[in-house]
Amino acid sequence: MAHPKRRHSTTRRDKRRTHYKATAVTLSTDASTGEVHERHHAHVFEGNLYYKGKMMIEGYASAA
Repeated sequence: MAHPKRRHSTTRRDKRRTHYKATAVTLSTDASTGEVHERHHAHVFEGNLYYKGKMMIEGYASAA
């Protein structure tokens, strides 16, 4: 295995890690219900499960 001969500074390590950032979740508004939800995820509105603006399951009870 390769090992560094000298220790890298914390600045050098942190420069490498600058791209590891948490990104905010992208939200979208459903055209049929007006509900704000996470993009590309199904959401519950008034007891029904919706995905891509269409009702998938009527009378859906979430397990949460």
